Amino acid sequence: MDKLQAMQTFVRVVEAGSFSAVAKEQGATQSAVSKQVAALERQLGARLLTRTTRSLALTDEGERYFESARRLVAEVAEAEAALGTGEETLKGVLRVASSVGFGRLRLMPVVQDFLAQHPGLRVDLRLSDGYIDLVELGIDVAVRIGDLADSSLVARRVGHSVREVLAHRRYVRALPKGIKAPVHPEDLARHNCVVYTGSGMRSSWRFVAGPGAAEPVGTEHRVAVSGNLQTDSSEVVRAAILAGMGVCYTPTWLFEEEIARGDVVKLLPDWSILSPIHLVSPQERRHSAKVRAFMDHVATAFAEG
Repeated sequence: MDKLQAMQTFVRVVEAGSFSAVAKEQGATQSAVSKQVAALERQLGARLLTRTTRSLALTDEGERYFESARRLVAEVAEAEAALGTGEETLKGVLRVASSVGFGRLRLMPVVQDFLAQHPGLRVDLRLSDGYIDLVELGIDVAVRIGDLADSSLVARRVGHSVREVLAHRRYVRALPKGIKAPVHPEDLARHNCVVYTGSGMRSSWRFVAGPGAAEPVGTEHRVAVSGNLQTDSSEVVRAAILAGMGVCYTPTWLFEEEIARGDVVKLLPDWSILSPIHLVSPQERRHSAKVRAFMDHVATAFAEG
């Protein structure tokens, strides 16, 4: 048995979801493809797939093996492509992770341009506002906003994100008599705050005084806030603010167009924080040509933007 070939077949079976689809790709019979996977299972001494007449499912052992096998197969394909052309032609799949809002608004246009420059490459873009384990999910590159906690990852800083207090102008116009738009972080106690639970701050917001604040530059305040809506989704925060439900403390890129139009306003422009934006990658992917090229491309795009 050619173990690498069997691994490649196994990876494609999982990605395609069937033996028959891979058989068509390889110009082989479904039985031949099934036998390759079965031979791999025998050599490993573990069942990788649960087969039924209608579907395939990875076993627990199969899930663990699949991510490792997929990375190895991709690296082999990448090395062969570089030998064949005399240069590092990008081929295969690049798995990228990001938060939902940042991925949709900031990263997707960069990915689109990157793919236009590298037609032999496919990007698997996974968006989630929750924490994900890059190694477990086989992610090549992820965007992380804020201070990094995992020192085992290879990180490259590519920019920063400005977090400010924002609200739709409808919310400001509809404030009850006696309640004014906040001029100091402590004033937020009287406002309905849409709390994003996906960040470390949650309902305790930290502010740093800027040049226009009434207090010395660098003065910090941490304010306890509350409201009738909290969520772990940046998209829900966005929808709530656009509906005029309250105020939020969020990166300004989430409302870039609405701020430019004047629909969403900055309530405490002299109080904000800067959060670093990093691209991170597992240690084993640090020499990948795809990872290096993508990081360079994103860094350049963000520098120009």
